[in-house]
Amino acid sequence: MLLSLEGATVRFGGRAVLDAVDLQVAEHETVCVLGPSGSGKSTLLRAVAGLQPLDAGRISLAGRDQADVPAHRRGVGLMFQDHQLFPQRDVGGNVAFGLRMHGASRGAQADRVRELLELVGLPGARGRAVATLSGGEQQRVALARALAPSPRLLMLDEPLGQLDRSLRERLVVELRELFGRLGTTVLAVTHDQGEAFALADRVVVMRDGRIAQSGTPLEVWRRPADAFVARFLGFENVAEATVTADVAVTPWGKIPVPADAPQGTRTLLVRPAGVRLVPDGEGPRHTVTARTFRGTHVAVRLQPEDGDGPRLEAACALQAAPEVGDEVGVEFDAAEIVVLG
Repeated sequence: MLLSLEGATVRFGGRAVLDAVDLQVAEHETVCVLGPSGSGKSTLLRAVAGLQPLDAGRISLAGRDQADVPAHRRGVGLMFQDHQLFPQRDVGGNVAFGLRMHGASRGAQADRVRELLELVGLPGARGRAVATLSGGEQQRVALARALAPSPRLLMLDEPLGQLDRSLRERLVVELRELFGRLGTTVLAVTHDQGEAFALADRVVVMRDGRIAQSGTPLEVWRRPADAFVARFLGFENVAEATVTADVAVTPWGKIPVPADAPQGTRTLLVRPAGVRLVPDGEGPRHTVTARTFRGTHVAVRLQPEDGDGPRLEAACALQAAPEVGDEVGVEFDAAEIVVLG
């Protein structure tokens, strides 16, 4: 493993903001740490970078304990969400900064700056002032600066957080392709699920300073570890249920579950794609209380007939979505039901 955290703990005022975290990152792997504000993800990044000392535990890079290694000697690159470019330097001066600190010759600096600006899609921008750059261009320059000294580990703190959505979606694809070409090892933190799932080989979800779940994007998306992870990923159809054999009794009625589902009192996740609307009179009755256009589909909120249960979200085709106030029946697809651990 290139990076290893063992029992990594950081306390602020007696409270553990990083609580005995164990985490490994393999060479050439891209790992995204995902979590809400205050979950400890940025503290984790700062601890690995050497900007925040541990109160307990151990951080190793390439097998070497980093306890006594200062930040500037760890051989890691760090890119902050606000880019932190030097306004008094032009683009070339910003990219070359780390190279100068490492004593590279002027010729080597010029060659590396030219190579990296071409790599991030900014050829010919070397002499431009930072103030003339767009947000996306500044992000690319900050990335080139972080990559310039060829760090063995590149760390990104909310790298696309200040960009508009369309630009974010385009750049995250470019970043994944770039890291794949370079073979870069990446540890990134973000609160944006879409960004993490598009960028990462492995997603680590954090809650209250601890790791709630770790797995490939597909594993985490298909089988959230618990109700917290499910809700954080944007799933709203989460409720307590009683599972007996292949049926769960829920506030939305009886729902089929996979044959191997754990039995007894459980927490159930019903994916919106697994909620099928049928004509009124078929299946448990629900009333449409809201509908939201989501681009590829319409998200429909449904209130159970008795009015006491939690609302249910269904994903409907654009042309088939019912109107607010309509009464519909509901059926469920067992393949879209997850009994949470």
